[in-house]
Amino acid sequence: MSEKKTPPPVAEKKDSKPEAKPLPRASEVDIMLLLEGTFPYVAGGVSSWVNQIIRGFPEYSFGVCFVGSRPQDYGDMKYALPDNVTHLELHYMHGGHDRPSVAAMPRQPKKLDAMDALHQYFRGNRLRRKGQLDEHGVGKPGSDLAGCPFSAAAMSRAALEAGLAEIEDGALMSNDEFLYGESSWSYITDHYRKFCSDPSFVDYFWTVRTMHAPIWVLTKIAKNLIPAKAYHTISTGYAGFLGALLKRRTGRPLLLSEHGIYTKERKIDLFQSDWIKDNRGVLERDPSQLAYFRDLWIRFFEALGVACYDQANKIVSLYENNRLRQVTDGADTTRTMNIPNGINLQRLSALREKRSKEIPQVLCLIGRVVPIKDIETFVRAMRTVVDRLPDAEAWIAGPEDEDVVYAEGCKTLARNLGLADKVKFLGFQKIDDILPKIGLGVLSSVSEALPLVVLEGYAAGVPVVSTDVGSCRQLVYGLGAEDEALGPSGRIVRIADAEGLALAAVELLSDPEQWYAAQAAGIKRVEKFYTQELMFGSYRTLYQRAVAGWPEEEGGASTAEGQKDEAQEAEATQAGATQATATTST
Repeated sequence: MSEKKTPPPVAEKKDSKPEAKPLPRASEVDIMLLLEGTFPYVAGGVSSWVNQIIRGFPEYSFGVCFVGSRPQDYGDMKYALPDNVTHLELHYMHGGHDRPSVAAMPRQPKKLDAMDALHQYFRGNRLRRKGQLDEHGVGKPGSDLAGCPFSAAAMSRAALEAGLAEIEDGALMSNDEFLYGESSWSYITDHYRKFCSDPSFVDYFWTVRTMHAPIWVLTKIAKNLIPAKAYHTISTGYAGFLGALLKRRTGRPLLLSEHGIYTKERKIDLFQSDWIKDNRGVLERDPSQLAYFRDLWIRFFEALGVACYDQANKIVSLYENNRLRQVTDGADTTRTMNIPNGINLQRLSALREKRSKEIPQVLCLIGRVVPIKDIETFVRAMRTVVDRLPDAEAWIAGPEDEDVVYAEGCKTLARNLGLADKVKFLGFQKIDDILPKIGLGVLSSVSEALPLVVLEGYAAGVPVVSTDVGSCRQLVYGLGAEDEALGPSGRIVRIADAEGLALAAVELLSDPEQWYAAQAAGIKRVEKFYTQELMFGSYRTLYQRAVAGWPEEEGGASTAEGQKDEAQEAEATQAGATQATATTST
């Protein structure tokens, strides 16, 4: 039976944003958030979570240290700053470095030794984590450092502590010495001869310079950042390394919350990047091995992650598989725990009253139009969906400015498949406007953690079809007997399986009995396990300890089930839980 369609909303106009205001400044804050490429300048799931956390703790003053790539890569703020954000400063990793005046910069052997010792720590421990060191600490045959010896002292935590202290104290080369000094030239040329399997020295030289230059930017930030009682980074990477430097410099506690595993997501980005060169000839290439520069970037981000894990007082993941991945990547298991995302149930559940009595034949992907969301697979799936359900439409609600070329490619694909009138790109949207009008949420991503948009959809009465990534299987089918007994709240399909996604969507949209059962299961699941009151309870405990200077150590990793019980005990004590504002496209 065909229903009267609700027209899709149009993208919000830029002139609806509040006027730009001077950045807030303070002399000190309770909690300094270290944010890389997220809130408040980039809309997305992580940014929405940051906004939610800040507003959920009005008793604390927050600072935001935003770390980005280049100023031109960001537009206006996508979020209004909460009143308790009393300090905001912006820093960029690339560009803007002034060349020093021409002057002699002679060799400095001690600084070279200090730099080499830090690299030895990261290299040796990477091989050890991968099982590529023999019993004598020598790289095994077939490893990328076969035959290289690594002493126990070189791989000890003390070696990392010493290396971070040297960075913080300026004992390593300065930025100018690294970029222009004779010692740096010698170090780079020596390591090119020893380790590089790519024939281009020019590309090696510029890759190493580009890779390491942000370290001095972060060191400068750490020296000048205003005092805070605690630091909270929402990723490893550059922001996480900054957190490690700040912990070393100030002695104040550092919390790390990883939504997705940063190193894993950077690997996906690097595999998809076409700017990384491979200059080997066809006959020199081994299909089983990564191109050298691609692998070099991966190892660099792994090293930043290890430094952050080492310094963090508590390492938080959204679900158990990601916690285990953190441990594999170098995190101390006794400092890890799980805290699932939670949503504002009171606000979102009210959206159910706005739904029509019939099931809308609208499939909606709420998310950024970027490759990691695999929008193209969703578009391809719609060809099959429309063939079987002629009234069906696809809405893609999310910003398109992060990767304009990819977004245009998705639109071209829709036109080529004859779906120009069926696949509608809506741009940035508020979920409160979208969720009452759709029949099915769609996630076609190749990587996720515990996506807020799924939980928000459940609260508003929208089942989901998702790829089998992150904790999505847990969100759809449940975790543990009590959760599983609620039944499936949608369907899980394979990554990049357009046909499977289409058939799962058609199954739900064409069978009201199955659709309503999935809707009921989603509502029960989010109400029982994923409210923001549960999440705030766990973070309130962490923030109280961090602001107090982390007065006592606690051992043992917390499991996902344990976190549910912990959070339920704290639920009744939560104040101001409904202050988080409406979240936006992820």
